[in-house]
Amino acid sequence: MTLRFDILTTFPEMFGLEAPAALGLSIPARARAAGLVEWHATNIRDFAENKHSKTDDRPFGGGPGMVMMCQPLWDAVRAVEASDPRPTTRILLTPQGAPLKQPLVEELATRPRLLLIAGHYEGLDERVIEKLDPIEVSLGDYVLSGGELAAMVLMDAIIRKLPGALGHEDSSEEDSFSARGPGGERLLDCPHYTKPREWMGMGVPEVLLSGDHGKIARWRLEQMRERTRARRPDLLEP
Repeated sequence: MTLRFDILTTFPEMFGLEAPAALGLSIPARARAAGLVEWHATNIRDFAENKHSKTDDRPFGGGPGMVMMCQPLWDAVRAVEASDPRPTTRILLTPQGAPLKQPLVEELATRPRLLLIAGHYEGLDERVIEKLDPIEVSLGDYVLSGGELAAMVLMDAIIRKLPGALGHEDSSEEDSFSARGPGGERLLDCPHYTKPREWMGMGVPEVLLSGDHGKIARWRLEQMRERTRARRPDLLEP
């Protein structure tokens, strides 16, 4: 099954299929070429009912900035959803959303179709958010100029979880934040090493050269827990 992304944006050129953007390279590009994923960008301006294709206006109550209007986005969502029979999961990229975490990424990767709303300016009119009732997702406690870059980050994270997207079927299961260990802990990844065996006076841990795969697995799990305890203790169970 091919996962379909629809991105609603006022800057569709950021998602051009041939553009040298994040999605046109590496794993997302290979996944698309293999038919695992497709994405379609729709310009919200195309659904504006005013002469200048405006999608925003001044906020009621005053204040700086502009607010995206209800009608263009509402009509865009309805039109895009009607273009494909697969059920749609709506996602709004917003600093006010829940922080993006790996369990949500894994869950979204099982959906057949995701509609990503990339807001801009001061945000969306609250009424259209209430009507659309999307999953609201934030990349973190900071603000971007628009939701387009956040949408790309979310797409990349999801595409990595699609079966066949990576060179090794277990690669994504060994990423940081994936469920690891007998207790299913979500740990940071362990240190990794490659050739040469010595570099600038620093060697490779001997256990990795031992050929004992059981011992190596135990060492890696120990390193994951130690690193998580030092850097992200909030990930560990109390």
